Amino acid sequence: MKFMKLGSKPDAFQVDGKCIRHVTSDLATDIIIKVGDLKFYLHKFPLLSKSNHMQKLVQKASEDNCDEINMVDFPGGPNAFEICAKFCYGMAVTLNAYNVVAARCAAEYLEMTEDVDRGNLIFKIEVFLISSIFHSWKDSIIVLRTAKSLLPWSENLKIVGRCIDSIASKTSVDPANITWSYTYNRKLSVQDKIVGDSMKLQEKIESVPKDWWVEDICELEIDLYKRVMTAVKSKGRMDGAVIGEALKTYAVRWLPDSVDALVSGVHSWRNKLLVETIACLLPSDNGVGCSCSFLLKLLKVAVLAGIDDSSKEDLVKRISLKLHEASVKDLLIPARSPQTTLYDVGMVQSIVNQYMTHEQRSQDVEPGKSAGFVLGHGSLLSVGKLIDGYLGEIAHDPNLSLTSFIDLSCSVSELARPVHDGLYKAIDIYLKMGYFCLQEHPSLTKAERKKICGLMDVKKLTMEASMHAAQNDRLPLRVVVQVLFFEQVKAATRAQSRNSDARTTCVSKMSPDEEWDKTMGEDCRSLKKKMSEVETNEDGGQKNSKMGKKKSRNSKSGVQLLPSRSRRIFDKLWVVGVGKGHVENRSSETSGSSQSPSSAVVVRDNTTKSSGVPSRHRRHSVS
Repeated sequence: MKFMKLGSKPDAFQVDGKCIRHVTSDLATDIIIKVGDLKFYLHKFPLLSKSNHMQKLVQKASEDNCDEINMVDFPGGPNAFEICAKFCYGMAVTLNAYNVVAARCAAEYLEMTEDVDRGNLIFKIEVFLISSIFHSWKDSIIVLRTAKSLLPWSENLKIVGRCIDSIASKTSVDPANITWSYTYNRKLSVQDKIVGDSMKLQEKIESVPKDWWVEDICELEIDLYKRVMTAVKSKGRMDGAVIGEALKTYAVRWLPDSVDALVSGVHSWRNKLLVETIACLLPSDNGVGCSCSFLLKLLKVAVLAGIDDSSKEDLVKRISLKLHEASVKDLLIPARSPQTTLYDVGMVQSIVNQYMTHEQRSQDVEPGKSAGFVLGHGSLLSVGKLIDGYLGEIAHDPNLSLTSFIDLSCSVSELARPVHDGLYKAIDIYLKMGYFCLQEHPSLTKAERKKICGLMDVKKLTMEASMHAAQNDRLPLRVVVQVLFFEQVKAATRAQSRNSDARTTCVSKMSPDEEWDKTMGEDCRSLKKKMSEVETNEDGGQKNSKMGKKKSRNSKSGVQLLPSRSRRIFDKLWVVGVGKGHVENRSSETSGSSQSPSSAVVVRDNTTKSSGVPSRHRRHSVS
């Protein structure tokens, strides 16, 4: 820390109680000056020789026959006046970054200029500020902090502005030329090898990181911090990522950790101002400067603190540009009254809508970009997976409406979901909450179940998800039918591919749509034929029910029993194969109960094997 000593005489000021200061001298004091709660018993001559304002005050006091002068609103208080008084007496005083602003403002108040005496206090302090303080990194920050309590004097004397300019200029210095000390408690940069001009051997020295300055200015108040960061950005030489790191560090330093502290009446106004300040200081680089996680945390605070809509809209726009970097936890933004849901789903909906709009514009700018290329784009796939995970989290909310769930699911492009396992999981959770707890989604009707299940495409389920869905009693029967049908088609396709090299070569040359249509046609014809055999066996079993039961107990030839639900499923498959020759991509509701455990249909082993139904969907009878 820089300092300057003034005067050479020993300190003769004495303390008399808590409220009196006097000078030890052979001459009696002849004036009393009151500053704040303290009274100074001094001599007129030293003061009048240095201060023009004291000359005016003493003259007025003499005219009023008064020996006491009361200085109201003296800048810097008693301590600053004592420095000026000691300078007038020629006593030794030491100026540093902590008291120089108060002394400068006090000297200005007392009009201690060169017109009164050459080499007066104002001149000496200005020399100290220009030659030492503004050249020191940490001293400039200390002076700026102390200047806060001395407004408007420090502002009018341009001390604040000069400090800000000094700090901003130093942040723009090449890190390789940094020679002063700074605070850096975060992870240090990797050491570099630098060859000096006069060195023959390479030496390892710790390189200065680009964001070396961000922690030191975190001690500034919000308004001063804003002015410093504005000056840093106006230089145009600071990378957006460093600006983002500085804002993140400042937010971590001052924002409370708990929600209760964030919204408490004592600090709510300050937190609101802090978030608005950080939001307006974000770098205008299309979101490159700040991580999506930090922006979403800032948005959470913005929602809780109740900042204005324009600031929130700006954050939403920035987040939408980097949504693919977010996590599900980041998107869990608490909802505020009058919303009844746990999380602000509408805010996330707005973010996704803006993201998809941006993606659409990107495709319009590059019209030659094919759908396959977009599908392979990692950011779009990441967003699809992110939203499916978010839907799975909010599906537990008892107050989440079906409309909100469906709208958010549909806001994501189909290209973002090559696999529907995540969406199926979210839908299953939503159905499960209404299935087991009447308080959660109590008004979920069959039509609504049909509607929400229509969001997923069963053709895009993996084998594991299809196995789960085929045994899921919460799904509409038509959805289970489609799951089993497409699993049968996939199994048949795999079997044919293994058995015929020629067919494999032919299939590999087809487009995906041609391959799918051809496979569906063949399998539907096969299903029609095989399901007719199942129906014939069913009729025989109904006529000889008692005999069938006895044979099922005694026969060891591999007879299988299919439950009523599976029977209805196969019946439905037969109807689909005969009537349409294809199955819709989206699920729909079908009538009829699937819960009669007593009815069964007898199918022989050879019939089952020839039907092509995967073994995991068959149930074996107990001998």
